[in-house]
Amino acid sequence: MGHRVYGELMRYSHDLKTERKMHLQEGRKAQQYLDMCWKQMDNSKKKFERECREAEKAQQSYERLDNDTNATKADVEKAKQQLNLRTHMADENKNEYAAQLQNFNGEQHKHYYIVIPQIYKQLQEMDERRTIKLSECYKGFADSERKVIPIISKCLEGMILAAKSVDEHRDSQLVIDCFKSGFEPPGDFPFEDYSQNIYRTISDGTISTPKQEGMRIDPKTTVGKAKGKLWLFGKKPKWSVKMGPALEDFSHLPPEQRRKKLQQRIDELNRELQKETDQKDALIKMKDVYEKNPQMGDPSSLQPKLAETMSNMDRLRMEIHKNEAWLSEVEGKVAARSDRRHSSDINHLVTQGRESPEGSYTDDANQEVRGPPQQHAHPNEFDDEFEDDDPLPAIGHCKAIYPFDGHNEGTLAMKEGEILYIIEEDKGDGWTRARRHNGEEGYVPTSYIDVTLEKNSKGS
Repeated sequence: MGHRVYGELMRYSHDLKTERKMHLQEGRKAQQYLDMCWKQMDNSKKKFERECREAEKAQQSYERLDNDTNATKADVEKAKQQLNLRTHMADENKNEYAAQLQNFNGEQHKHYYIVIPQIYKQLQEMDERRTIKLSECYKGFADSERKVIPIISKCLEGMILAAKSVDEHRDSQLVIDCFKSGFEPPGDFPFEDYSQNIYRTISDGTISTPKQEGMRIDPKTTVGKAKGKLWLFGKKPKWSVKMGPALEDFSHLPPEQRRKKLQQRIDELNRELQKETDQKDALIKMKDVYEKNPQMGDPSSLQPKLAETMSNMDRLRMEIHKNEAWLSEVEGKVAARSDRRHSSDINHLVTQGRESPEGSYTDDANQEVRGPPQQHAHPNEFDDEFEDDDPLPAIGHCKAIYPFDGHNEGTLAMKEGEILYIIEEDKGDGWTRARRHNGEEGYVPTSYIDVTLEKNSKGS
């Protein structure tokens, strides 16, 4: 349809416009030629009329002098010559006017009976060809639609079959597998008998509840459900765990969340490494320019910055390697952990005993952390570590001086005059981390913005 119908119709329409323009120009030229002939005839007519009036005046002057007895013979002869001259010129203008009139009548007849009808005939033929071409295009359009209708019907049938094959249970299971946290359900709360001190002197025959230290479970070590964002039923339970301080390898998090955190950190380190690499290449190019043109700068002045950049790159590579090792470790444990979740109740209790209060699991029993959780930990610290997209606090605001497109990954597009929140200052690489009012974050060039930092904003 696009090539055989629409494209052909557009090309033919362009040709028709050109041809119609040519015919209209021919009509304008014929009308202009007829107007020119009419002007020539009208001029000759006016000239003939003027000469006739002059001849009449000369006739009246001659008759007046001829009848005047006081007029001399010379004056009479002079008036007679003037009369003859005017009469001769009037005759010549009469002949010229007659010729121009005959010529105009002929051109006018030719214009209205030959030229203009011929132009109208050409325009009519052109419009008839346009009508024929339009009918062919309509036919081609209908044929194209007729060929496409079976394909559209087949696609609609496929959509109906796909809708009928929807399995809501399988889709729900996919969502569960994607967003599961990896937490173990909390254990039962034991009965704590505070009356043993009261009945300590009672005889051994007195029935009392023995204190089973071995089976006692510290409620403070009970693993909570999830962060408040994932808890659907109002506020988070008060008995959820208060996690200890965050560890560098995120071992205080469940396996799934630990894997996500490690992957996120590796991606951030790779981006920082790429920035350092770009900065190193820029410094090397600048050093080459300084060496070729000493008047522009001292090459040795760039050496400290270059050495610092190389040191940062080495540090980032070591960090990436370390985090990749932790990621490989946790990916290997996720599969093993899923098998343990289907064990019996006794094995479940043993496994729970080998799980650290922070929620991490280790294969080596000697490396387990069995100490109680720190009571001074911030009650929301676990939520902060568990949530992947906690917003950083704003330390100021900025105004965009120039527009920035932000096509690269990790950058934030902005318009000139736009106000943004500053959540991370420029660390010397020329980029500042900012946030929009809608929560969108990214890096913007420091030289493109006017930064205003709030007092006492760091660490708040």
